[in-house]
Amino acid sequence: MRSLLYIIAVILIIGWAIGVFAYSAGGLIYALLVLAVIAFLLGVIRRGTTGIDTY
Repeated sequence: MRSLLYIIAVILIIGWAIGVFAYSAGGLIYALLVLAVIAFLLGVIRRGTTGIDTY
C-alpha cells in the first residue's frame, strides 16, 4: 500500500509541474499538489507507526 501512495504522489506532482508550465489547468493543479502532499505524508506516517517493515 505504501508504494501505491508514492506512485500516486509522483503522478500528481508530475501533473502539477506540467500544469504550472502549461498554465492550462488553473486551480485544479493546486488541488492535485495538495493531494500529492497528503498522500506522501500518509505514507510517511503509516510507515513510521507500523513498527514492522514488510517488503
